[in-house]
Amino acid sequence: MATNKSNSRREFIRMLSLSGLGIGVAGSFAGTLPPGAAAQPVVPNRIIAPQNIPPGPDVPFVPRRVASWWCTLEDLLWSQKKITDKIKRRAAGFAEADIDTAVSFGFHIRFDFANYFGQLHGYLADVREELHQYNIKFIEHYSCNHVERPRGEAEFRKLHKRQRHHTLLFHDPVAAKHAQYEGHLFHDLCETDIRDGSRGYALQYQMETFCHNNPGFLDMHRKYLERLEKEVGHDGYQVDDMCNYAGLTTCGCKYCRERFRRDYGHEIPPFEDKSFFGDTSKPMLQWGNYENPAFRDWLKMKDDSIADHVQMVKSVIGRKPLMTCCSSTGPIVLNAISLNLERIAKHVDFFMLENVGTNIRCVDWMEKDAEALQQKDIAEKRGHSPAIALSYTIYEEGGYLGWSLARFWGVANWISTLEMRLEEDPVDAASNEDVARPSNNWEKQYSDLDYMEGKDIAEVRLAYNNFCKANGWKGPDGKEHWTKVREWSEQFIEHNTGYRFVRYEELADADALCAEETPLVLDSMGCVSDPQFHAISTYLSKNGTAWLVLPFGTHDEKGFRRKSPLSETLLKKKYRGLHIVKTAALEQLISEGKFSPAIRQTAGDRGWAIRARDHKGKTVLHFMNTAMKPVPHPDIRDMGNVPILKQITSAIQDNRLQIEIDTAKIPLSSLHLLSPETGGRQTPVEIRRKNNGMAVLQLNLENMKIYAVAQ
Repeated sequence: MATNKSNSRREFIRMLSLSGLGIGVAGSFAGTLPPGAAAQPVVPNRIIAPQNIPPGPDVPFVPRRVASWWCTLEDLLWSQKKITDKIKRRAAGFAEADIDTAVSFGFHIRFDFANYFGQLHGYLADVREELHQYNIKFIEHYSCNHVERPRGEAEFRKLHKRQRHHTLLFHDPVAAKHAQYEGHLFHDLCETDIRDGSRGYALQYQMETFCHNNPGFLDMHRKYLERLEKEVGHDGYQVDDMCNYAGLTTCGCKYCRERFRRDYGHEIPPFEDKSFFGDTSKPMLQWGNYENPAFRDWLKMKDDSIADHVQMVKSVIGRKPLMTCCSSTGPIVLNAISLNLERIAKHVDFFMLENVGTNIRCVDWMEKDAEALQQKDIAEKRGHSPAIALSYTIYEEGGYLGWSLARFWGVANWISTLEMRLEEDPVDAASNEDVARPSNNWEKQYSDLDYMEGKDIAEVRLAYNNFCKANGWKGPDGKEHWTKVREWSEQFIEHNTGYRFVRYEELADADALCAEETPLVLDSMGCVSDPQFHAISTYLSKNGTAWLVLPFGTHDEKGFRRKSPLSETLLKKKYRGLHIVKTAALEQLISEGKFSPAIRQTAGDRGWAIRARDHKGKTVLHFMNTAMKPVPHPDIRDMGNVPILKQITSAIQDNRLQIEIDTAKIPLSSLHLLSPETGGRQTPVEIRRKNNGMAVLQLNLENMKIYAVAQ
């Protein structure tokens, strides 16, 4: 990565969204890139126009227990007996670990392997056939829109140190000039750096980037995908990295310029135009003048280009499920790399979130809850699509943590060991199937809950409006809308308050808002459309409750400042249910009697977060430790010099909990407490019912340090 503090894509994005850490990448992104050959326009054999796709989502199967099928360079020696025997052994191991879906991992930067597609596809077809013997689905996973092209010896060594998990086999500089597939020279498909006309380059990954608007690239990708489907026929596809890692340095090719002119009526200005690109002495991800509507339109055009590409992919694979990687959905910084899951959601069938990492910091999971629940809502609004949390780990304890979080969130779990993201493999590194086996086997035997049937019991609705992100809006305090949303999320966890997200489309639907009586949180929502304002006003006029944190409605959905904030109109109406509050004011609302959470802990140390979920009419309680203490590996550190997570302990001393539950909000029947950490033991939960509709529960979570469930 470009910073010296991370070894995961999610951490990279998280850190760049924090102003204090942005300086760490200034040297990587702000300077002029090394010169390269200028990209030349290409006239393809045929122009590709995305076809109409089914309305979807297409869900022919539902992944529940997923694992990465790691590939190595040796696997290109297929069909040697050593390789085919290894396929058989691993497939049997996946079956023993109760894995129902495998996702290929490795051979990632796919067009680096263009000279070896025959061997690669033969290998993948064998894997698919062997997995199918155990009724395990096989999803393809690759990145299509870049090639590894380190520039200079330092970049070459960095690539081999940090990106081993890509399975590296790329062209040297001499061969790269002639590298092609289906008649398309890779050099001709690259984005154009706006600064100097060189080929677009993603410095954090040592990759040259293809242009999503280049018809030659789209033609090449389509032809490859058609061949892949014919020669392998995967059960589903994850076409990864549907974003732009070269960021705001690109693209100035003729196709992007023509599209910007055609769709938005603007010209891409010279790089020296500060009114458009802003202060370019800052790190690249902080470039851009959001006060300029042309710059905002440029970001939207870049999102449009990727959405069209995703639509083309879906048109090729048809009824098979499609997903793409998304490590984050909320912060403004994502605009710089055109990572916009909400924009492409209508073309996607499965939704996955990159989750916890491999180092000791991953035990601090609360900051990830907002991302998880937001992506879960995106999946739900896409027709109840499956949502999947991908968790990386080196050792079994980290894998169990990821499995536990997936259970707590009510989504599928995807386990992926990631030792190849270290400089060298630990001698005691475990396989995916070995890491997954204990949790999966326990789940199948004792707690085989179908997450697709579970429904979170929400007491509060937390609004996140994508218009604020798209327009780069920040409040007078310099904080963005997403930052405030996350603060509410963490407070809801601390107070065991169930919540769900309300996003920009639902905010414009008055019927949907009025269909529930739970309070609606509107915090620092600067950009509000007229339909959203009308829906919110209708909701309030019908005695709906909203907790409003100003400012509100200072700008419209396109980022233009309104003559007067919409909050002035709301306040003049003096709606009974409208409460002006401060950010994350849940404790104050509780103390003032304006909100009463359904779950209250009355005894035992705080630290166990509780989430209630309805499973076909029966309430299940999930417990997740917020006070975990990481035990670092004594020797191994990641690329940011952060110790790798080896084990986990708990800071909670008194695990004998007493909680009160309002059964009018959360109905209860008999419950048993259990956890993988205590094996097959199932302890009845003592429930004492009171005359006022409250129930008092006694639970002993001794010997449980990460996760438990009462079912």
